[in-house]
Amino acid sequence: MLNVVTVNTNPYEGQKPGTSGLRKKVKVFLQKNYTENFIQSILDANKESLEGCTLVVGGDGRYLVKEVVDKIIKICAGNGVAKLLIGQNGLLSTPAVSCIIRKYKTLGGIVLTASHNPGGIDNDFGIKFNCSNGGPAPDATTNHIYQLTTSIQHYKIVPDLVCPVDNIGVQTFKVGDREFVVEVIDSVSDYVDYMKEIFDFPKIRSLLQGSETRKPFKVLIDSMSGVTGPYVRRIFVSELCAGEGSVRRVVPLQDFGGAHPDPNLTYAADLVNEVKNGDYDFGAAFDGDGDRNMIIGRDAFFVTPSDSLAVLAAQLHRIPYFARVGVRGFARSMPTAAAVDRVARKLGKEMFEVPTGWKYFGNLMDAGRLSLCGEESFGTGSDHIREKDGVWAALAWLSVLADSGASVEDTLLGHWREYGRNYFARYDYEECAAEPCADMMRALEEKITAPGFLGSSFSSGGRTFVVSAADNFSYMDPIDRSVAAGQGLRVVFADGARLVLRLSGTGSAGATVRLYAEAYEPAEAGAEALRRDARQALRPLLDLALDLTQLQKYTGRERPTVIT
Repeated sequence: MLNVVTVNTNPYEGQKPGTSGLRKKVKVFLQKNYTENFIQSILDANKESLEGCTLVVGGDGRYLVKEVVDKIIKICAGNGVAKLLIGQNGLLSTPAVSCIIRKYKTLGGIVLTASHNPGGIDNDFGIKFNCSNGGPAPDATTNHIYQLTTSIQHYKIVPDLVCPVDNIGVQTFKVGDREFVVEVIDSVSDYVDYMKEIFDFPKIRSLLQGSETRKPFKVLIDSMSGVTGPYVRRIFVSELCAGEGSVRRVVPLQDFGGAHPDPNLTYAADLVNEVKNGDYDFGAAFDGDGDRNMIIGRDAFFVTPSDSLAVLAAQLHRIPYFARVGVRGFARSMPTAAAVDRVARKLGKEMFEVPTGWKYFGNLMDAGRLSLCGEESFGTGSDHIREKDGVWAALAWLSVLADSGASVEDTLLGHWREYGRNYFARYDYEECAAEPCADMMRALEEKITAPGFLGSSFSSGGRTFVVSAADNFSYMDPIDRSVAAGQGLRVVFADGARLVLRLSGTGSAGATVRLYAEAYEPAEAGAEALRRDARQALRPLLDLALDLTQLQKYTGRERPTVIT
């Protein structure tokens, strides 16, 4: 029999979860009791439902995942949890966690990830809690967890419990007078089985393999040494028979091979170059925990996340899942370009604009009002789970292409000819000094809310921009009426152009400033205008943004860390 031990501890400052959980440098989590405090606070926030419950546990394979899985097992055993479902070797993609929570109707799950942030002992780690609907905990829950971290005095643990997670199977332990069960599950099977229900795998397989009259459709799928590797191998090699040459970096590594596991044109440049210089019709990359995606076509034709969302919204009828359950509303995060809004209007569907953070989509999905949603930060997903889902997004694109017979580029050009084009760019200034960035946000808010700013005009690059709206975005959830205020500064112009400035909640150190610029080109502008280089099309607006925000002065940076 194993005994529960109560360990005295002291609170740490700054354990406030951000957009997607608590993210800090690994060495912060290595401080004495730091990780234990946060895990105990997650459990205490759910204490009324904890006795006899089941939780899902898994992570993206980054440095420290296995060690923290061991701590979670011991602390859950000490707090009355009846059962844990843990991915083999501690591995579960974030979408898979959501899938498993929903399939087995568990209380929720603890996800160990810092998503697209770098891994390794000198980089980032993260812990977040997902609720019983499979989605990230809402603000009320994360605020409760944070309050508990500020006053925690002890945690409960079973220090002598030894539970390896290398092999699939069930292990049962006697903790006091209770049974405690740990089931190590195949990290991939439940998720892949679900994808086979959503998509027509034989149809996609036929596209990839070709026929007597049609060449094989060649794909290159990059897991960026993150957790999607085993999922990609099972789906694209075993199920879709695309061949070993169709996948790359499919072995999860603790430091992601020294790379930054963020699927964009900067950090996934290896994939972009290989598709550009090779014989490939389609490329996709996923981030460390598998919830983000980048889509490119032949010759590395880039699909912006905003365009990807809009195209899938217009083409959902081609996916068996939606043909079966129907299409409800669409949603996007506030900074995401409004391309999907135009699709919603044409199809007569509800359209929602929410703050950044996937948790804001969950209530709408649970209420049956939302089918498809996305964020400009390379996140796309649907109501099949309650997380964004990178592998799902790639399969959704392949389903559309298999049904239409079109290429990625032709699909985009056809979409622009029908709906017009929303040119979009994001400038990221990472790990800036926090205080000057806060000053910048305050100064800009004062400027855009001052009397006389509405209706004012600015000249840049031979164009004139007239302000039609400006605010600090606030959102009231239409389901539970909760309010999220201070979600980003917006300036909207009369021609549909927009500027957005916000501080990101996904970094682990300092402040990350994101500047978003969007300009709309109507369909009737013609093919040449619709195919302009995005930076050229946005140059006047971006120059105006840098002048209006004084971003370079406040950040001390001449240029952004990343442009997407």
